[in-house]
Amino acid sequence: MKKIEIYSTPSCHFCHMEKDFLTSKNIPFIDYNVAADMEKRKYMVELTGQMGVPVTVITDPDHPEIPADIFVGFSQDLIEQKLGL
Repeated sequence: MKKIEIYSTPSCHFCHMEKDFLTSKNIPFIDYNVAADMEKRKYMVELTGQMGVPVTVITDPDHPEIPADIFVGFSQDLIEQKLGL
């Protein structure tokens, strides 16, 4: 199973849309509130070079040699493609 991490803020409409979508599909994810967690915010900016949210990181713990999929913004189509839905 792939690991999904979402870097979000409480006021971000697209963050809520992505989390609602994943929840509706019973797909577990880890949510980091970058408005409150400065370490996670710094890491997110290092990953993407920007402050836009949501940032989604999808990894495969069974295959750590495969690079993570990292994308900014919510795209249901992209998430479905990356997760094989």
